[in-house]
Amino acid sequence: MLEKVFKLKENHTNVKTEVIAGLATFMTMAYIVQLNPNLLTNFAVGTPLWNAVFMATILSAFVGTILMGLLANKPFALAPGMGLNSYFASVVAGIAAVTGLAYEEAFGGGLAIILISGILFTVLTVLKIREKIVEAIPKSVRLGISAGIGLMLVNIGLSTNAAVYYDGGSQTMIGFFTDGASVTKAAMGSAYPTIILYIITMFVGLFAIAALNHKKVKGSILIGMVVAAVVYWIGSFILGGNPFASLSGASFVPPFKDMFDMTFLKFNFNTLFKMGFLSAIMTIISFCMVDMFDTIGTLLGTAKKANMLNEKGEMPDMNKAMLADSIATCVGSVTGTSTVTTFIESAAGVEEGGRTGLTSVITGICFLACMFLAPIAALIPAPATSAALVFVGVLMISALKEVDYTDVSASVSVVLMLIFMMVTGGIGNGIGIGLIAYSIVKICTGKAKEVSILTLVLSVLFIGKFFIAF
Repeated sequence: MLEKVFKLKENHTNVKTEVIAGLATFMTMAYIVQLNPNLLTNFAVGTPLWNAVFMATILSAFVGTILMGLLANKPFALAPGMGLNSYFASVVAGIAAVTGLAYEEAFGGGLAIILISGILFTVLTVLKIREKIVEAIPKSVRLGISAGIGLMLVNIGLSTNAAVYYDGGSQTMIGFFTDGASVTKAAMGSAYPTIILYIITMFVGLFAIAALNHKKVKGSILIGMVVAAVVYWIGSFILGGNPFASLSGASFVPPFKDMFDMTFLKFNFNTLFKMGFLSAIMTIISFCMVDMFDTIGTLLGTAKKANMLNEKGEMPDMNKAMLADSIATCVGSVTGTSTVTTFIESAAGVEEGGRTGLTSVITGICFLACMFLAPIAALIPAPATSAALVFVGVLMISALKEVDYTDVSASVSVVLMLIFMMVTGGIGNGIGIGLIAYSIVKICTGKAKEVSILTLVLSVLFIGKFFIAF
């Protein structure tokens, strides 16, 4: 049955490998289950709206990831996208400010915007316009996408996730290098032991994964994460804490009622007219632009790592993968969350050998289980997740070796892509700068004929988005 549906032999994999890959992907992106409702509700943990978004996050991730597995037979997982959720929260806050509505009421206006963008997405996909957009991306830009995603994974893993550095000055490990050990320790105060435990946990997990991977141990990432988690649990007990304290009194009953009361089908289209027609249109376009290129970037980047690209650098059945993505966005809006997109953390499962939709199905089932096991899933500490993200990121950066640095249009566009992805935290922003740079350099070097019409159009659209508030 599984062989017939997922074509395991054809893709040189087996059930065991796919299960391990699915678990690895889930473990690296499980954080979204709690982080997304935190961001969308301004950390109103435990409120009806928080519970509603919590359920919406799980259900949209489940449906989207299952669709990716069954419809496209690809090992990619979906969930409400980071960056897009923060943008959504700011849009809802803006709607509340303009209309005078409470944040909870304005939330329905944000959901209406997501629904419209999801439907538009779906139409573009069915008409295969998104596929044409992908084909218009130059090879050098595609290679840069994979490396850029790798850098972002490393950044996520080392920054706030593991406390090695973030916008906290001396209150992070980076302070040891900039301010001196004594100054940094004093600034950390009572948080010093915990931060050090975070850093030790992350590096133990990273080195364990690297060693196991070198020995070609299957499930190296998953095993390394478990090793890191155990280190954290032991360290927490030593410091006088109880890493399992959250299980005491925890509820394992899914808050369906809050979702139906607060967000399910709670679209407020009236707020779109109150915020202004042009403003509403620009917001919808912005969501579409960001989601489209984040998804394209993630799919191409992870597919590259899995050797799923053909000789033209294209991924077979990519339209089906993008259709799953667009439908998931619509599902997310119906249940009550921001834009659902393909996650870069899917690379963790790919690195474990995941090559078919069975990987996605396993990940989707894990998300569904979170409805009942959320307190248990929360026991995996952030620094253990960081270890996997950093390792996979390092591997993905290797795509840079294939860039033709003798071609100035390729080298300039790739370098600018990497910088802008890191600085802005958005894959779509990096792709936009890469396309603009590629087109301009080609024109300036007398090679304008090598630039496709669609590439030029996309470059102009990105110029509009960046510099004319498009």
